[in-house]
Amino acid sequence: MDWNITFISKEDFKKHVAETINSYGDKLKPYDLEKFNSNLIDPIKMVFDKAVYNADWQTIVSNEIFRQRDKSQNNAIGYFHQYFFKHIDGCTVPKNGEKGGWDIIYENEKGISIDKDNKVYTIYVEMKNKHNTMNSSSSVKTYTKMQSALLENDSCACFLVEAIAKKSQNIPWKVTIDHKKVSHKKIRRVSLDQFLKLVTGVDDAFYQICMALPEIVDEVIQDKATTMQVPKDVVYEQLLAASQNYNGDNATYMALYILAFDGYLGFSKLKNS
Repeated sequence: MDWNITFISKEDFKKHVAETINSYGDKLKPYDLEKFNSNLIDPIKMVFDKAVYNADWQTIVSNEIFRQRDKSQNNAIGYFHQYFFKHIDGCTVPKNGEKGGWDIIYENEKGISIDKDNKVYTIYVEMKNKHNTMNSSSSVKTYTKMQSALLENDSCACFLVEAIAKKSQNIPWKVTIDHKKVSHKKIRRVSLDQFLKLVTGVDDAFYQICMALPEIVDEVIQDKATTMQVPKDVVYEQLLAASQNYNGDNATYMALYILAFDGYLGFSKLKNS
């Protein structure tokens, strides 16, 4: 593919995509019943889901495996968004806990215009995958951290950067502390497209990355085809085998109950049925 992106090379982007896929790690391993229940499944929910959605057990099991994988894969996607910036001029991605625990630090000795009236030389970033991943307590904690950074360095700004925001924005971040709305012009809530525009100087930088991503992912997957195993989950087959220990139409329910509730009061009766 032709590469017209100016702020990151194709080689660096492809390497970053490969590292992101590698960060999936154990999530790519096949699921068996033991792994399936390692996070404690909820058979009660599965009973309702099967009835309400009129689904078969194979679909219900597959959905639960997908849910478990999806929950843990958020860390991998967070890695993609955050560590992308180690390839951008002026940006640093500190190791966990270092340099104040910020996700990204952007510095420019020529100055950074954060709005029409304010120029700073350093931006400290807390990054979130989605706009709704912070509760009020974590919002206050993060905002207070940003206030402290401004007190220590009046030539900096602090950004809450959201990869998936409700809209494109670069605005003062308003939070409620002790029942009072507070905001500061140098503490800002910024969508990922606006932050990329700021650090690269390219208006549609985020759009360019999104357009290039599918083909690069395919290239990486093809390159790794000989070493990368597609997980073959065996949960459904093992569940069917376990259900053979019980009689009647509810045998699969019984197998799930024993899987999750073995040791709960009363469930020992199922083993003797």
